[in-house]
Amino acid sequence: MSSVPESIATAARALRRDRLTDLFARDPERVTHLSLAWEDWRIDCTKERWTADALALLVAHAEACNLEHWIAALFAGEKVNLSEGRPALHTALRQRDVAPLFVNGRDVMPAIRETRSRIRTLAGELRAGRRGGATGTPIQAIVHLGIGGSDLGPRLVCDALPGPPSGIDVAFVSNVDPADLQRALAGRNPATTLFIVASKTFTTQETLANAAAARRWIAAALPPGRDAGGHFIGVTANVAAATAFGIAESDVLPLWDWVGGRYSLWSAVGLPIAIRHGYDAFAALLDGAAAMDAHFRTAPFAHNVPVVLGLLGWWNACALGHTQRIVVPYAHGLARLAAWLQQLTLESNGKRVTRDGARVFGPTAPALWGGTGTDSQHAFFQWLHQGTHDVPVEFVVPVRAQYPPAEQQTLLVANALAQAQALLVGRGGDALRQELAALGLQGTPLNAAFAARECPGNRASTTLLLPTLDAANLGALLALYEHRTFVESVLLGINAFDQFGVELGKSLAQPIAAALGDGRTLPDATDPSTRALVKHVHSLMRKRS
Repeated sequence: MSSVPESIATAARALRRDRLTDLFARDPERVTHLSLAWEDWRIDCTKERWTADALALLVAHAEACNLEHWIAALFAGEKVNLSEGRPALHTALRQRDVAPLFVNGRDVMPAIRETRSRIRTLAGELRAGRRGGATGTPIQAIVHLGIGGSDLGPRLVCDALPGPPSGIDVAFVSNVDPADLQRALAGRNPATTLFIVASKTFTTQETLANAAAARRWIAAALPPGRDAGGHFIGVTANVAAATAFGIAESDVLPLWDWVGGRYSLWSAVGLPIAIRHGYDAFAALLDGAAAMDAHFRTAPFAHNVPVVLGLLGWWNACALGHTQRIVVPYAHGLARLAAWLQQLTLESNGKRVTRDGARVFGPTAPALWGGTGTDSQHAFFQWLHQGTHDVPVEFVVPVRAQYPPAEQQTLLVANALAQAQALLVGRGGDALRQELAALGLQGTPLNAAFAARECPGNRASTTLLLPTLDAANLGALLALYEHRTFVESVLLGINAFDQFGVELGKSLAQPIAAALGDGRTLPDATDPSTRALVKHVHSLMRKRS
């Protein structure tokens, strides 16, 4: 049985035969019907392969999937993560009122408010030079150690927001490749460097390997008898493991099992944001996300930005059969947006079974990738305009500049709007032939030149215009994508909040690492290819030593 209702499948089949430009001609009010407004934002979905009637069918499908119930359950702290028996309460981390929120009979809001206060205090002390290392010298640099959600979110925000000139230096290390850590430590003074170790379980292989190397780096530089522990802060749910590592309990900030890693930037994992940009910026980020939360909870589905974009994403993937989604932010500060979205959407919805364990019929999350404009225009946009793959593109465009000069921002935004227009209308027809004929071409050379230059157009895109890339708008943007992903999971009938597929490769790496380290025998079930690879790697490692 298909996961796409027949009425929606019929509408999709009919629309595949139409050119997008014809849809505009057929509905003079298309721009009104398929554009959304929220605050000073504008979301233009008019260049997508759908109609107002198709949107109405999708809204009805969302209602049939009980989306209203699932949204209410998410915010109420119900156990929407069914496979692990947990709520998914990242929205509580940015809740701005004092209303209680109970998980297993306990109000979680006091602990959240206490943690926010600790973040404010710690960030203020570091920015003011009031916290010193083991030698008493004030901390001047932060190195954040984490991976996945413990890295992608805070790194994205720190890159996106303009840092104050006097702000403390913050670097990020995620990869277990020793080059990542060594590059971050190059030129830094151990006496003035503080490490944040972010791991919910405090067992993450890559993060703990980097933390152990960092501790050795600090200890080697300290005078005899000085404790390296004061150069570390832990962000974790496993306080015992953090203190066993040598971090003082007073320097351990909490995480909770109802915060998924990919949603954790709103928690103490966001400490680097408050350190680099100031707590007020971190608070504005939370406020922007909370505003989007309120919109998501209350707006009618047809005018609800996360809902409509979630319906559009499901329509493109499941009804129209697109296997990819491309996101292009026209803002250099959002260079890491695609990487953050990859984890958010693919870890959440890259599943093959429903909430009750039944097989999903049809596709789930499409592949997601992208890059920044205008750089991408000189990379994969050739493929978009003239390649054989038809992939929907999402343009994310902050309108007002973070930095002068204004004329460059004007050119940037103009390029974004022009690229969306070019995907829609293409290039060809009599106008292009006449242009080439005016150059003296005719016959076979004219036909060849025409074919090489023709862009078919008729390629879908969405444009999100936000006023500027400040902390509040960034918070709203990230919350928008979180909720959109959740909407898509409800339409697919899957659990967006577990990620068991991530664990398999990590568990298999342990015996391989042991075999590479000391030649230990691999498990009997190891396949011949892996055995041969391990043997070759082990021989190369021995030669190097």
